Amino acid sequence: MRRLFFFSGGMMSLGLGTAGVFLPLLPTVPFVLLAAFCFARSSPRIELWLLRHKHFGPHIHAWRESRAISRSGKRAAWIAFAVSATAGVIALPAWWNLIPLAVAIVGSWWIASLPTVAVAENERL
Repeated sequence: MRRLFFFSGGMMSLGLGTAGVFLPLLPTVPFVLLAAFCFARSSPRIELWLLRHKHFGPHIHAWRESRAISRSGKRAAWIAFAVSATAGVIALPAWWNLIPLAVAIVGSWWIASLPTVAVAENERL
């Protein structure tokens, strides 16, 4: 039952991460990291495939080795936070609009506090 739970979570995370490659506001790397975490507990074969993947692998290795994010990953996260917070402030009624703003501030601070690592120059994530 536990393996099925982690496998299902890994597949959903991988699907969302893959969609994030094409959808500008959906983050890719966090979902791929979560998928690798889930597959490490459910499917070593898929985890190995992710670790050897041309685009996803370097990000997973960087996170596992030094808890670091690439410069482009940080930039993408900050842009997504800014767009989401702005949309929340504009679209939500008073007081509720502070929630996405607070999440964006805390998330941006956390991303900034993480080390930056160089990942392959041809990264597209």
